[in-house]
Amino acid sequence: MGTLLRTADAFGAAVALSSECADPFGPRALRASAGAIFRVPLVPWEETPLPRVALSPHDGVPIAEAGLAPPVTLLLGAEREGLPGDLVRASDRVVTIPLPGAAESLNVAAAGAIALYEVSRGAS
Repeated sequence: MGTLLRTADAFGAAVALSSECADPFGPRALRASAGAIFRVPLVPWEETPLPRVALSPHDGVPIAEAGLAPPVTLLLGAEREGLPGDLVRASDRVVTIPLPGAAESLNVAAAGAIALYEVSRGAS
C-alpha cells in the first residue's frame, strides 16, 4: 500500500480504496508511503473517472498497446487473489503487463508503477 501511494504521488494520481483494501494509515503503510498518504488525494469510488481499466496478469490487451491516457481509473487487485471477477467484468478494458521468461506476475506495487508510467506516456 505504501509503495503504491508513493508511486501515485510521483505521477500526480489520486487513489480510491475499496473496503477490502489494506489500511493506508496502518504503521507499515505509513512508513512505506514516506508521507505520500498526506499528499495523495483519496477519492470515493463513485468519483473515479472513466474508463475503468482492470490490470490482470492474463487475458488482457498488452498495456503498451492499450493507448491509456488520463483521465482513467486503474483497477489493481490484491497480491494473491487479484481483482474480483465482477470488477474485471465491469471494467471498460482489461490490460496485462506481458512478462518475458518464467515470471508469472508482478507484485501489485510494481504493476501499479508500470501502469501509471504507461498512462503518463499517453498524456504526453
